[in-house]
Amino acid sequence: RHLTDISLLKCFIHLRYVDLSGNKLQDLSQLSNLSHLLWLKVDDNLLTSAHMQELPYLQVISFAHNRIKDMEGIGHPCLASLSLKGNKIQTALGLSHSKLFSLQTLELRGNKLESTAGLSLPKLKNLYLAQNAIRSLEGLEELEQLTTLHLRDNQLETLDGFSTSMKYLQYLNLRNNGISSLEEVAKLQVLPMLQALVLLDNPCSDEPNYRLEVLVLLPHLQRLDKEFVEQEEQVEANKIRQERVEEDK
Repeated sequence: RHLTDISLLKCFIHLRYVDLSGNKLQDLSQLSNLSHLLWLKVDDNLLTSAHMQELPYLQVISFAHNRIKDMEGIGHPCLASLSLKGNKIQTALGLSHSKLFSLQTLELRGNKLESTAGLSLPKLKNLYLAQNAIRSLEGLEELEQLTTLHLRDNQLETLDGFSTSMKYLQYLNLRNNGISSLEEVAKLQVLPMLQALVLLDNPCSDEPNYRLEVLVLLPHLQRLDKEFVEQEEQVEANKIRQERVEEDK
């Protein structure tokens, strides 16, 4: 509706669900009175900052497709889901675990991130980082509760940065990066619960017997590149793995 002024909302202090998407808002300070707010959607506006006064019950925010450049000033103790996809964020620094200790889902798809450094959110379960310019994985060891990690369409050439502390990670999407060797894939052996892996559109997926070789490296996989692992494949991979162990003795 091309709104630029939402001062009228100050009067409605008991509002719980607010959708202001598709306007021309540049400032959300007028929402500071809405202390009962649970859910806020402000997609497709002209916001350059996600900074807001702390709202005690706010659980879901979507700032998708604005002009936000950093993640400073987001501190809502009950916030469980935060979307900042399609903005201009260059660094993951700025999110404070001490203020976002309930955050479980973070959506940062389609920004300008070059690294994962700064995402120190130990309770986070779902992290979406596709369509950025990420070249290095840093600080992931702090994401101890993470179960889903999307890194599709980035610029990763190595897989350094994964940690044994990520003991709940089950789904990892690395499609369309620059991972050229299966030696890099072997670094995922530190992830004990990894069950689904996507490596399509990486140079390593053109290697001879690629699928079988990945299953040799990662015996716990149940899905590779969206396809379930057949029992015959698992048996063959186990046989090759055992043969190689015997050869190395």
